[in-house]
Order: sequence, then C-alpha cells, then structure tokens
Amino acid sequence: MRQEWEPEDLIEVWTLLEEDQERLRNKSGANRLGFALLLKFFEVEARFPESPGEIPAPAVSYVAQQVKVPAEEWAGYDWQGRAIKRHRVEIRAAFGFRECTAEDQTQLAEWLAAELCGVELNRDRLAEAVVVRCRGDRMEPPTPGRIARLVGSAVTAFEERFCAATVDRLSAATRSRLDDLVAEDAGGEESAGGGVSFFSELKADPGALGLDSLLAEVNKLQRVRALELAPELFGDVSEKLVAAWRARASKEYPSDLRAAAGPVRYTLLAALCHVRQTEITDSLVELFIQLVQRINTRAEKKVEGEFSKDLKRVRGKEGILLRLAEAAVAEPGGTVRKVIFPVAGESTLKALAAEAAANEARYRARVRTVLRSSYSGHWRRMLSPLLGALELKCNNTAYRPVMDAIDLLKRYLDQPIAKEGAFFEESERIPLAGVVREEWRKAVVDERGRVERIPYELCVLVSLRDALRRREIWVPGAGRWQNPEDDLPPDFEDNRDVHYDAIRQPQDPGAFIGALKKRLREALTRFDTALELGTTGGVDIVRKHGEPWIKVSPLGKQVEPENLVALKAEIERRWGTIDLIDILKEAEFATGFTGEFASVATREAVPKAVLRRRLLLVLFALGTNMGIKRVAVTGKHGESEAVLRRVRHLFVNRTNLRAALVRLVNATFAARDQAWWGEGTACASASKKFGSWSSNFMTEWHQRYRGPGVMIYWHVEKKSLCVYSQLKSCSASEVAAMIEGVLRHCTDVEIDRQYTDTHGASIVGFAFAHMLGFNLLPRLKNVGSARLDNDIRRCLLPGRARSTGEGPV
Repeated sequence: MRQEWEPEDLIEVWTLLEEDQERLRNKSGANRLGFALLLKFFEVEARFPESPGEIPAPAVSYVAQQVKVPAEEWAGYDWQGRAIKRHRVEIRAAFGFRECTAEDQTQLAEWLAAELCGVELNRDRLAEAVVVRCRGDRMEPPTPGRIARLVGSAVTAFEERFCAATVDRLSAATRSRLDDLVAEDAGGEESAGGGVSFFSELKADPGALGLDSLLAEVNKLQRVRALELAPELFGDVSEKLVAAWRARASKEYPSDLRAAAGPVRYTLLAALCHVRQTEITDSLVELFIQLVQRINTRAEKKVEGEFSKDLKRVRGKEGILLRLAEAAVAEPGGTVRKVIFPVAGESTLKALAAEAAANEARYRARVRTVLRSSYSGHWRRMLSPLLGALELKCNNTAYRPVMDAIDLLKRYLDQPIAKEGAFFEESERIPLAGVVREEWRKAVVDERGRVERIPYELCVLVSLRDALRRREIWVPGAGRWQNPEDDLPPDFEDNRDVHYDAIRQPQDPGAFIGALKKRLREALTRFDTALELGTTGGVDIVRKHGEPWIKVSPLGKQVEPENLVALKAEIERRWGTIDLIDILKEAEFATGFTGEFASVATREAVPKAVLRRRLLLVLFALGTNMGIKRVAVTGKHGESEAVLRRVRHLFVNRTNLRAALVRLVNATFAARDQAWWGEGTACASASKKFGSWSSNFMTEWHQRYRGPGVMIYWHVEKKSLCVYSQLKSCSASEVAAMIEGVLRHCTDVEIDRQYTDTHGASIVGFAFAHMLGFNLLPRLKNVGSARLDNDIRRCLLPGRARSTGEGPV
C-alpha cells in the first residue's frame, strides 16, 4: 500500500462508516484503534497487513481521531496475541471472506499452471493474479511468502508439462541431433549436429554485408533445417513463452545444457533452433536485398568515375554552360529564343543535347557491362545456394512472371555457362514482361532472339528484390518476410466491422473518399479565406523567379519567463549538481522499474535489495557507456566485475529494457499535474547517426553525414520525455520508423500530433496518419514549391506538384 495520502483520499478511503462504528462498541484503547485500522485496510486490500509499518502514518492519525484514541496507542497493539486473531475472524465475517486452506492453495497453483503460466512469465504479476483471484472468490489470500512458494510450484508444474509435451513432438532422430549440438568434440570429428562450434555459430548474428556472410547464413540455415524440427512444434503456445526459452538457451553454456535434465535440454535447444531458423531466414532475405543494391551501386560508381574523367578532357562545355547560366539569371522572365539563343546558337544546343544523349546511352551500356562482369565473376556464386535455401511464394498474379523466371533459373542451375550454354534453349518459354526492364532488353535478347543467361539472371534478381521489398513475394518460415496475409488479425474477415471501428474508419470506400474530399476542401477554403483576411500567421503567397511561392515566416525567439529563470536558480541553489547515478536511484525508488527485469534463468536466489543495486550499477554502466569494468573498479559498492557481468547476462535484454522504460515513462506521466504540464498528446521524432564498425550487419554508408554507421530513431513527447526508440539502418525509411513509434510505444500517452522533419514524411505517411487518426505535422523544406488546388483530383503534396492555371489558392 502507498504511504503518502492526500487529505481528500484519506476522507474517501479511511472514513469509518456507521456500521464500522457499530463494530467498535465493545473495544477500547489499542485494540479499538488496531481493529479499526485492520478493518479499513482489509476493505481496501482484501488482506491483512504483514506488519504495523505497512499501514500509512497519515491513515493511522486520521483513524485515531475518529475512534478518539491517541495515535501512539497503535504501537501497543499486540500482533501475536489472541485479540488480533479474534479481530481477523470478525473482519473476515463482516466482509464475507474465509481463510485460504491448503486445498485452496493447491487449486490456485493448478489454476496458475493451466491458465496463466503459459502467457505471463513475470512471477510478481502471477502473485498479483493470485491476490485478485482470491478477492474474487471472497477468500483471504495467503501470506506473500506462501504466495511466492505457490507461484514457484505452479511454474515448475507448468514447465514440466511444457517440456514433456515438447519432447513428445520430437522424433528420436531429432533428439539425437539436438544432443549433438552441445556434445563435446571427440577426436576432432564433427558430430551430426555440428558440435559445440556450430552451437556458437548458431547464436551469432550475420557478419558484415558481403557474399561470404550470405553463404555463411545459407549454410547455417541448412544445418538448422537438418534438425528436422516440425513447423508446428510450438504452434499452440504463446510467442512470449517460446522467446523466453530461446533467451534462456542462448545464455547457457554447452556444459550447462549437457548437465540439464533431458526434457529441459531438448526444450531449450528446440526453442533456440526454432526461433533461430526464423531469424536466419529473415537475415538471409535482408542480406540478399542489400547485396543486390550493392552490386548496382558499385557498378554505377565505377562507371561514374570513368565518365567524370572523360568529361574533364572535353574542352569548351564549361564556358558554354557558364554563359547560359549568366544569361538565364540576368533575365529570368525572357524567352529561350531571346535570351538563350544569342549566347549559344540553336545548332550548338542541339549538338550538346545529342552528345549528352549519346553519353547517357553509353553510360547505361557501360553500367550493364560492368554489372555483367562483376556478377559473372564474383556475385553469381550466391545464386544456387540462395535459391536452394529459400522457398518463394506469391499471392499476386501480377508477379507470376517473376516466379516463372525463378523456376526457370532453378532448372538451369546445374548447367555450366560455357560458350554453348550462354543462352537459354530456344524451346524454353522465357518470361520477359515484368522481369526485364526496357533498357535491358538489348543486353538480354540478342539479334537472333536468343536470351542470354547472365544478364537475364541479373534482371531476375533485381525484380525479385523489388517484389520481396513490396511483400508481393514472400518466404515461408520467415518472420518479417512472411505471408502478408498473416499480418492481419486471424478474425479479420469475420469481425471486419470491429477492426474498422478500432481505427474509426468506415468500411464503405465511397464514404471514406467522400469524407476525405470534404475535409481537404474545407481546409483549402479556410486557408484561402485566411489569405484574404491576412490572418495566416506569417504564411503568404509571393513570387520567386516569376513563379508562385508559399512563404512561411520563421518564428521569433521567445523570451524566457522571469519566473522560470528564478525557479531554475532556486533549484540549483538548493540541490546543486546531482550525480546521474543518484537520479537513477531516485527514479527506481519512485517507480520500481527494476521489477521489470526478469531473469532468463529458472530462478534467482539473490535478495531483491542486492539485485536492485546490481541492476542499477549495470544500467548506469551501459547507459553512460562507461562499461561494466570501469564501474566495478570505481565506487564503494562492493560488487565485483564478474557479479555485474552475470546480472547483465541474465537480466538485461531488449524486452526487459522496454518494459522498464514503459513503467518509468508511465509513472512520469502519472506524476505530472496537467494544469502545469498539459496532457502530453504531441510527439516529435527524428534520427541521429551513430558510428559503428563495418562488421556490424546494419552498418551502412550515410550519404548526408558522410560516414559508416547506424541510425537511432527517437520519439520524444512534447515535454522532452522519450517514449520510444529504435535502431535502423541508414537507408531504411524514416517514414516507417515514424509510424512504428506512434503505434508501438506502449506507453499511456495518446499521440494525436506527430512532428517530424522532411525525411519522416511522405504521401504514404500522410495517408497512414489520416487512417490511424493522428495529425502528421512535418517541417517540409520544399513547402514553398507546393501547389494547392481546390480540385481534389489535382490536390497535391510537396514533391508531386502539378502546375494549374490558377496557381496556388
């Protein structure tokens, strides 16, 4: 029970009613006060306090005034005598409760094992569920110690059943291969499962982007599939449970797994391999998508370097371009015939255009030549392993030509490309439309109508990459790249109206489009009216280079309020500079966020106070980038590096960190006074580049920041509280990251306005924001060139402007 109570809350909860006063008539002194406090405490908590300190001091004083007994008498109440036993019996009878018997505890444990242990893994929440169940059954819950033992018994029973059910689904051959995964190497001979070395490889992430990493992932996936785990092995249990067993297995050493009981060992290894098979499949698809992009990028860069050297050797072009630019700037409103032709004649411009067109055609031809050379000499080694490892499926008939082309490539994998095998057989039905782009046709099909294999394979891989990115072609057994139909709720077709109501959108597309048109027309009309009245707040329509231009005046710097300056000075005077570790400790004392860090091990015998201190030290080491070693050798906390690393190993993972952050953020929102802080419904998002080693699978070269690294995308609530963060590659869409943060932040904040920069907004982003019910408010760099038109069919967004005769509204 909370210890701090406001006067209004005390009156509402701790006031003795008339029937309560009736029960106090035959009691006096400490017994009178003790009975009253136990009565009101039981009314609130549906249980009795464990000690006198559990009852808040303000409640003791308030109840003592009502029963006309000094509050000091509370210290004299006997917690071991016969009086308190009578009081408890009387209070239970008053509320219709009974004591919890040993039989009740057995039934509670069975209920937990059957209903909750498979979906809730946090033991504290299971204990809370027991208390709630007891309250619903009008039964006094056991003591916290007994509840903890009851929960432990239920978890043990559930895990025994879960392990037994998993082992029953594994064949004898599969169990033998799982044993080989952690078997000790004998005489240097590799066992059927791959041995300890493969167990370490299985847990490792892909290396740096390259052909070797892709081939290594293919090999890893094939070896995992050789275990022959059934796809439906964990089909009837929650993903959270499988993920927990996978996390536990990944933290174990092979010697620990060998020492574990058979059912536990098989379940741990099966969960690890089952999840890793999905993760490796996803990694393989991502590697393929990025490698195809790299092949094209490298070829274009090489050819651009060659052509830039050729361009510098041609004389005269720079002077012509300079004179053209000066003439255009000097008279921007003139015509081409009056301004441009006197500087460079029409014949000169035609010659330049013809030469540029020829250079462009030569450039594209050279790119195709370089692509063909690099693919046939190096990258083609990935084709056979990749097509053999990935099963590809498609739900869209428009992409049937790509699927047919992949089947064609599979049939020719074993045929070497010699002089006579450089072309497909003329009897083959070779799909070209939808596979080979127009600019590649001459490189793929020769003058005799034969299709050359090397350039055709390149075209197929590019088309496959595009289809995978659009999820038109999907991979069975993958997670991120699975069947897009599986992303819908299982009951979507049966309860379509419920799901549409959840996002507050009509099922009728006509009604949806009509409402959107009406909203756009009304907004444009309001803007048009504001322009006429001059009430746009600094937005105006001007002319730039003779064209209409939307001008947005920047806001001036706001003066800092005097009271805020005085408040900051007083805080600094009173508390000075506070150490970051103290801030972390105070946040923990106020919210208890370390309670979200559950161990991946079966149990933890460390006292909660000790574990709490160790977790704070580990989080401080990771959050400040000091590292565990430096934290261990500094400070007088008495914790060794080995102990802190063990806590990091068992407790700190992404799931636990997210849960802890959600609790911390929600507690901050709950503590805010809305009169001062507002409702907190606005959020801003942006990304920041962090340098990373090239061995990191997600490392990419950033074109804007000029260097390798990764991006962290933040969602920060209006009052500077971060509600979500995510790791992304430099080339990944910031629009998708923006939408993900709004949907998956999992905090209590209701985001209705999302601010972002130009990179976080697009036409698709505006569309999703409209459907999901929040306003996307980006800072658009190219807003000046946008065109706004009252004809909704021509309603335009920045970057897709179509000039109309009317110009801007």
